[in-house]
Amino acid sequence: MLQPALDRSKLNDEWITENSIPDPENLPEIPGYHILVRPMVIRNKTKGGVFIPNKFQEDMQYLTTIGRVVEIGNLAYKDKERFPAGPWCSKGDYVCYAKHTGQKFLYKGIRFILMYDDQVLMKISEPNDIDPMYGLTATTNAA
Repeated sequence: MLQPALDRSKLNDEWITENSIPDPENLPEIPGYHILVRPMVIRNKTKGGVFIPNKFQEDMQYLTTIGRVVEIGNLAYKDKERFPAGPWCSKGDYVCYAKHTGQKFLYKGIRFILMYDDQVLMKISEPNDIDPMYGLTATTNAA
């Protein structure tokens, strides 16, 4: 029977968090009405202290509906008829969006979502107050 090479596996406490990998220095140029969002990192433990597998965490990151705006297109929020009160968000803001919003992709090893400016549902001042896992994860901040 073949044994997996566990000596190269990452330990649970070595899982990548948002704070450990910065945004790439050279982000892609965002055209038109688009916004580039980096999904929020999922916590790595359940309430009971059970570690969540890497694959599940990766899948949940794309289903998470909270992210940080990292870039805004040159035409985003410029339409005064659609956005009479001005922009709904700015670079660096945390926003909520629908589950299947935007185009999801990897850029330099980091997950991003490219969405339209009107797909932002709300701006959040403190992203840790919202639990995208609906109570599955522990209340300690792992991001």
